Amino acid sequence: MAGPSGGPWGGGGNSGGGDDGGDDNRGGNRNGGRRPPENGGPQMPEIDELMKKGQDQLRVLMGGRGGGGSGSNGTGSGGPAFGRGTFVIGLVIAAVLWAAASFYTVKPEEQSVELFLGDYYRTTDPGLNFAPWPLVTYEKLPVTREQNEDIGVGGRGSEAGLMLTGDENIVDIDFQVVWNINDPAKYLFNLQDPRSTINAVSESAMREIVAQSRLAPILNRDRGVIASRLEDLIQSTLDSYNSGVSIIRVNFDKADPPTDVIDSFRDVQAAEQKRDRLEKEADAYAARVLAEARGEAAQTLEEAEGYRARVINEAEGEASRFTAVLNEYQKAPEVTRKRLYLEAMEEVLGGMDKIILDQNASGGQGVVPYLPLNELRKPQSGGQ
Repeated sequence: MAGPSGGPWGGGGNSGGGDDGGDDNRGGNRNGGRRPPENGGPQMPEIDELMKKGQDQLRVLMGGRGGGGSGSNGTGSGGPAFGRGTFVIGLVIAAVLWAAASFYTVKPEEQSVELFLGDYYRTTDPGLNFAPWPLVTYEKLPVTREQNEDIGVGGRGSEAGLMLTGDENIVDIDFQVVWNINDPAKYLFNLQDPRSTINAVSESAMREIVAQSRLAPILNRDRGVIASRLEDLIQSTLDSYNSGVSIIRVNFDKADPPTDVIDSFRDVQAAEQKRDRLEKEADAYAARVLAEARGEAAQTLEEAEGYRARVINEAEGEASRFTAVLNEYQKAPEVTRKRLYLEAMEEVLGGMDKIILDQNASGGQGVVPYLPLNELRKPQSGGQ
């Protein structure tokens, strides 16, 4: 057993085995186990003493007793003694670690899904939550963050956007699906690979819509209609899977012919535009000629209707006049006969350039023979 002034492994003072001024690594020296100062300065403690003090302090911390000897702590062994204090400290440390593993914080843009022994337990809201570990575990998901799936040339590959239209043309489509999570539990448990599923559903829905459409409307005027139909179709398909995914919008970025045939396609488009222009000109000419023909036909018909009405009215007037004359003739035949004769002679001789002079009662002429009566009836010129 080491003496009171020995080092941690024993060894007393100088027993005559060494020089008076030397040091022995296995024992102490005359200065009580300390090395003499080299330059007469203050003495430094031995490394063995520092180690011994550290062991004594560790024993006290662990609930044992500090001893001056090497391992003489009342237990008969050199190891540290564990008491009630050590157990309490261990429990406190375990409780702190358990609480750190059980309490967690969910951000405002997230929701958490808690699992009890691997099965769904509940969905928690943002804030501080408690999940007693290891019975309850959790997984946090960003439910308000918008996520994108690019399909087409800018997405999975150069051939992903090549689709066949209803009129057997190929179109290169590039679009983007923007989505977020509306039910974290369904999102975790019903879809093995959510992003791949959304990508596949979106591409399949677009191919279905394009297969029912013609090429020209897709390239020109129907992009908004196609995007709306695509959003509804993707959402209904994902809802049938109970995916817990909400489609926010669809961005229809590009719809062009394939790069290899774009020059030929432009030639075809130019020819189709020319054909449409000629057809429209022909239709306009046909409409103009048809309108003119219909107008002429209507005019001829109106003239015929007018002529028919005039002839009928004239005939009815003549008949009415004849009936009136007949009635007058029946009342006074002589007067009516003379009147008819005079009217007939007036009608016959009214356009003739001849003057008939009747003789007077004595048989002479009533007008001077050389009077130019014919000249009096001729119309005078405008300047005289």
